[in-house]
Amino acid sequence: MGKKRRRFDRAYKVEAVRAALRGDRPQNEVARDLGLNQETLYRWVREFRDDASQSFPGNGRVKDRDREVEQLRREVHRLEAENAFLKKVSAFFAKSPR
Repeated sequence: MGKKRRRFDRAYKVEAVRAALRGDRPQNEVARDLGLNQETLYRWVREFRDDASQSFPGNGRVKDRDREVEQLRREVHRLEAENAFLKKVSAFFAKSPR
């Protein structure tokens, strides 16, 4: 049977990233000491560097930019539905005798 997937909270990830960015040891050595895959630590560092305040949001939490994208997608869907309705209505009135 395969390994059970480990989960790490935000505080653990931030401390691991800080240890990796401290610079006194290579990142692969820090990853090995923490029992992490190198790529996992590299991904955490990359995410932290991109946006430290929004990194590692946790389960069920959505980053602000992802929330905004979802909201805009819903609005696009609503507007497309309205547009389709208006096209049908305008076609109906264009055909009907006056």
